[in-house]
Amino acid sequence: MHIVFFGDQHAESLGGAQVSMRLQRKYLERAGHTVTMVAPRMHAAARDTAAAADPAYLDLPSVPITADREYSLTWPGRRTDRILDRALTRRPPVDLVHVQADFWGAFIGHRFAHRHGIPAVHTMHNRVDVGIAAVTPLHRPVLAALNLWRRRALRGIGAQPRGADGWAYLAGVAAESRAVTAPSGHFARRLEQHGVFGSVDVIWNGIDDEVREQVLAGAPAARVPGRPRFIWLGRMSPEKRLLPFLEAVVASDVDADIEIVGGGGERRAAERIAARAGRPGIRFVGRIGYADVLARIAAADAVVQTSIGFETQGMTPFEAATLGTPTVVSDPDIAGELRGGLWAVPAADGEPGRIAALADTLRVAAADIAAGGAPAPDPQVAADFRQSSRTAAMLEVYGRAIGG
Repeated sequence: MHIVFFGDQHAESLGGAQVSMRLQRKYLERAGHTVTMVAPRMHAAARDTAAAADPAYLDLPSVPITADREYSLTWPGRRTDRILDRALTRRPPVDLVHVQADFWGAFIGHRFAHRHGIPAVHTMHNRVDVGIAAVTPLHRPVLAALNLWRRRALRGIGAQPRGADGWAYLAGVAAESRAVTAPSGHFARRLEQHGVFGSVDVIWNGIDDEVREQVLAGAPAARVPGRPRFIWLGRMSPEKRLLPFLEAVVASDVDADIEIVGGGGERRAAERIAARAGRPGIRFVGRIGYADVLARIAAADAVVQTSIGFETQGMTPFEAATLGTPTVVSDPDIAGELRGGLWAVPAADGEPGRIAALADTLRVAAADIAAGGAPAPDPQVAADFRQSSRTAAMLEVYGRAIGG
């Protein structure tokens, strides 16, 4: 079977969806299938060079849209359609389109599936209303503009709703899909309740089985002595709430080592908070490879998850649980899905209240860790989160979609 993935961003760029797509490809190819990954060409020089050498990548003409040139945009339209069709004639016939995008990648993918009569599966990675509200106070007019763009780009593809909110947008994007999947139960329920799709399959994003085993084999049998070690991982953008986390660290005066992994537009602001606090225990690692990320999670005493209402799954708490590391969890939906092995941050009104609640929880977690009383993650999460099991579940969805 030849499956074509469509993404908003290149699979070699930073992001949980991109990590998931790379893993899906690896395990689908291991099962004997062919995968082509269509996305905008990268403009970050080092990763663009690596991506260009990979035959599975089909890079579309694009323009960079962030200052660090990490992310880019391909305009959906007839010119892109022609470039894509021409490029895919040099590859095996396509059996299934798997759209894992929410914006231009979704438009391009569904236009291709519709044009050629190929069944499409759509994985929802992004709750667009919360994400847009986190980065701009003009989120309502932005959503209205996005819905207008969606109706024009997908004209004639399924029943396009006239609404102007985030749910109407997602329903229109998925209108002609044979199946829709979501990476968590809480997001799947919301998609169904808001009429995005009738029945949404829950398929978690997974962890690489082999890398997990290697990391666990190299991890010490007992905790390494020292101060409690907290790790925060992710994209440094407002919806991830890195800056409030650092403010909570300062307010907590917790005696711990804090490691920050990732990159993005808020890094300098984050470094300024750490510098003003004069805390040598806050260390910025930057962007690192997947295996190194997992090794650092396994070595930490706790992962800290800080976004609220934005995540459709939240990869790092699940990766942590699979590696035996508990999590300080700010999002109640993620806490419910993890089923244990966590410190839940109490709900609070306003950002100052949320920062204070997180500071209190960090103090509790540090005390539990120091006393040897950290909660243990649910072992069933480790079994259910392996990528091999996730690929097997997705292949069932593929078979159903192809069968009509």
